[in-house]
Amino acid sequence: MNETAANLSPQHIVGSNRDLKELYRQMRRVRTFEERVGELFVRGKSAGSMLHLSIGEESAAVGVCAVMREGDTFTTHHRGHGIFLSRGADPNKMMAEIGGKETGYCKGKGGSMHIADMGLGHLGANAIVGGGIPVVVGAGLAAKRAGSGAVSVAFFGDGAMQQGILYETMNMAALWDLPVLFVCINNQYGMGTRIDQATKATDLHERALAFGLNGVSVDGLDVMLVQEAAQDLFDSARAGKPGFLAVSCYRFYGHARMDKSPYRSEAEESEGRKKDPVLFSRDQLIAQGEEPDVLDRLDEEISQEMDGALDFAVASGPPPLSSMFRDVYGPLEPEPEPLRTRIARILARD
Repeated sequence: MNETAANLSPQHIVGSNRDLKELYRQMRRVRTFEERVGELFVRGKSAGSMLHLSIGEESAAVGVCAVMREGDTFTTHHRGHGIFLSRGADPNKMMAEIGGKETGYCKGKGGSMHIADMGLGHLGANAIVGGGIPVVVGAGLAAKRAGSGAVSVAFFGDGAMQQGILYETMNMAALWDLPVLFVCINNQYGMGTRIDQATKATDLHERALAFGLNGVSVDGLDVMLVQEAAQDLFDSARAGKPGFLAVSCYRFYGHARMDKSPYRSEAEESEGRKKDPVLFSRDQLIAQGEEPDVLDRLDEEISQEMDGALDFAVASGPPPLSSMFRDVYGPLEPEPEPLRTRIARILARD
């Protein structure tokens, strides 16, 4: 891939459908998982007061993760459930973590916005806008020095395009020829601010070109298009040419679960939800001869899988109070004494 800007739309990959059914399956899993996360929240079983759904953004997560290899690493933002699931996460452990349960990936301490798992290369989600981006420089530098061929990917939203840390990180990645890929999931809104009200330059990939990265923008309606663009960028990144991929999609719901998005009209939301990558791929499969009944059965299997994840999370218990300081200090450091234990010990002297 050269350094010139590229804008790709679905018609560029007509006929390239070898992986479409598997990509559809993964997108349907992400969509259904997020729907169950919303149910967990409504039932009052989620940890904390906020969580952010990625419904409408499935193609970005699935299309990029489909070309990642074992050993690749990544960071995500506050809307990262679908990315982690696409990378092979266990939905039971994910749902339990979102519920603040001991059976979760971080034993209930990370919640929705701070899930991590080094075993799957997940270097951590971050609730701070752009906060996880610079981590990929360290991971990319380590991979380069080790000669592992691994790529480190930073996933973030369009809101992070106005954060200075992104530009510092892109500059360093380009300067050091690091195997790094920046993936901006442009869902058109940074909280309640539409992208064209936040910046005049809405061709986001062009900013990466100025730093010497490969830069591409794709229409996230077609997951095959995302996968194709990601593959080219990964190939270049593994050869020491970092890249930037902007995936355009539409956030179906508000910023967080309680946000009713009063800043968007019903007409806009209705039109925006027509850009549904899951339904688009389903229609493509049927047009190629796939039987709707086969897809219906697949959808039902996924529904049962995610129902099971929801039940698992609800049935799991919270972490014990005694684990409060576990994983906070180094393994050789003594854990501090909880205040209530100290008070009880002092009172016992009397």
